[in-house]
Amino acid sequence: MSNLAEKLDHPYIAIHKDFCGGSPIIKGTKFPVRSVVRYVLHQGLSPEEIVGEFSHLTLAQIYDALSYYYDHKEEIDRDLRDNSEAMLHTK
Repeated sequence: MSNLAEKLDHPYIAIHKDFCGGSPIIKGTKFPVRSVVRYVLHQGLSPEEIVGEFSHLTLAQIYDALSYYYDHKEEIDRDLRDNSEAMLHTK
């Protein structure tokens, strides 16, 4: 699957070392893929609800973020864990 994931294009996803610590984000925003995953898979929001809450996002961006997650699951899961731990230590 790794070879397939490397060949897939995610037109709405970007990685910039200056944004979100180099974590994947929705292109043109600073909205991390991990946040989409957290909202949809952990909190149960629908992609439509996310777009309703964050009007600068589109459904295509949300679905591409989810697709990116499934192509890079280990990486994003690690990002979620690291980010959650960092938030616990800053409180």
